[in-house]
Amino acid sequence: MSGCAEAAAVAATLPGAGVRDSGAPGLRPPMVPRQASFFPPPVPNPFVQDTRISASSRVLILLLGCILLPIRALCVALILIIAWPFAAVATVGLPEKLTHPVIGWRRKFTYPALKFLGRAMFFLMGFMVKVKGNRANPNEAPIFIVAPHSTFFDGIACVAAGLPSIVSRTENAYVPLIGRVLRAIQPVLVSRVDPDSRKTTINEIRKRATSRGEWPQLLVFPEGTCTNRTCLITFKPGAFIPGVPVQPILLRYPNKLDTVTWTWQGYTFIQLCMLTCCQLFTKVEVEFMPVHIPNDEEKSDPVLFASHVRNTMANALGVPVTDHTYEDCRLMISAGQLTLPMEAGLVEFTKISQKLKLDWEGIRKHLDEYAAIATASKGGRIGIEEFAEYLKLPISDVLRQLFALFDRNHDGSIDFREYVIGLAVLCNPANTEELIQVAFKLFDVDEDGYITEGEFTTILQASLGVPDLNVSGLFREIAKGDSTHVSYAEFKSFALKHPEYAKIFTTYLDLQTCHVFSLPKEDNVIPLVAHNKVSPEPAEDGTSDKKDD
Repeated sequence: MSGCAEAAAVAATLPGAGVRDSGAPGLRPPMVPRQASFFPPPVPNPFVQDTRISASSRVLILLLGCILLPIRALCVALILIIAWPFAAVATVGLPEKLTHPVIGWRRKFTYPALKFLGRAMFFLMGFMVKVKGNRANPNEAPIFIVAPHSTFFDGIACVAAGLPSIVSRTENAYVPLIGRVLRAIQPVLVSRVDPDSRKTTINEIRKRATSRGEWPQLLVFPEGTCTNRTCLITFKPGAFIPGVPVQPILLRYPNKLDTVTWTWQGYTFIQLCMLTCCQLFTKVEVEFMPVHIPNDEEKSDPVLFASHVRNTMANALGVPVTDHTYEDCRLMISAGQLTLPMEAGLVEFTKISQKLKLDWEGIRKHLDEYAAIATASKGGRIGIEEFAEYLKLPISDVLRQLFALFDRNHDGSIDFREYVIGLAVLCNPANTEELIQVAFKLFDVDEDGYITEGEFTTILQASLGVPDLNVSGLFREIAKGDSTHVSYAEFKSFALKHPEYAKIFTTYLDLQTCHVFSLPKEDNVIPLVAHNKVSPEPAEDGTSDKKDD
């Protein structure tokens, strides 16, 4: 999109085009190009669960809990104690990270017992498990793909699948009793603190998946974290890298009262265990879907393979897909630490990182910047007032235009996701060395190599259309103290750290460009900006270098 075309769209927000003096939006600029690819997700926050329990349900839980809770807790403890010797026999003398599969008498003796005890434990906890479909054998599908992952009770899928190996956190192997049982099923252990863990895990998955039945089948929860089952988030590609057939397994909990969902915002582990054990029964459906055999394109592209399997599972479940991932959870925690609402950190990390070429550290840095603006506002969102205060500028037409470009859904506020997109798509591309030089020359009226506060104020008054503008605070911030002038080095340093101002400047230039080109043809020789000390650049060099969004 040309600079003129975008500026024309922006110009729709000028007072004469529908924006009222109060700042309320009238005619808003049309959606910027490629905005459709950044539409908000159909499920804003899949990491929260708000289970509301009625008064009658609370009374029933209390009455049943007095009887069922102690009995079930005792039964679970007893089964784990019985299972421990079998698990110990299966793992005694073996290293934590296995290099060869457990075979022979160990497997024949321990696996049938552990399978039986696993079924008995969930039955005694009140789970009524309904299995649909047929389980594939190791030659048909070396890997099971299970989703949605919403609770620690999802271990039911492992029992229903015949105790295949699973991918689990290393920390889980050290939980008393449970850790020994986990090690008995030959898991692939993942460390979230070891920088080489991802590579090691992928190599281990590939080795087992291509062993032609030598290793047990592998069960993977590709989402990597728990959600509220309202959507399927990004599938991590690790289980799809081997390029072997996989069997999707769907999990459903069709209960009137949800006591199992374990998310980042909701009931704790202990609370869910107690609530679930106080139910007369808890229904679970485990559905084995047809095996997905990858084509040549999927074998060479594990991300595509994962996406196709996820879409198939989402269609069967009747839920949408989103590009959230575990990194969104980390951003949620960071947002909470910055006194923002936790959901403010959700950006659909997979989509944002891929399309905008941002890593987690870069987005986390933007979160700090966003918090500095939004902390004082209600709901952790940036309004036009907070935006203006942060930029140390009055609410003017040009500022409203910039705000409207950030506010992609036109709801009158900027959330963190819109802020990140705005910086990457609108501001950073405009913040070039060439533009910074042009801006400095424009402010340096007397061409002495320095900008004074008077020069700075004069140009901003003209560009923002505010004759009584006071920019002393902004000038002092650029000058880093009480200095009476700003050098190019100081100006450039400030501009690189605050790309928002670059967009204000290019918007000003674009509006001037459109004004010139909208004149009658014979008058188009008028320079873009007066060719004098204020703007030493000739007209033909004054057009914006802003790239299309």
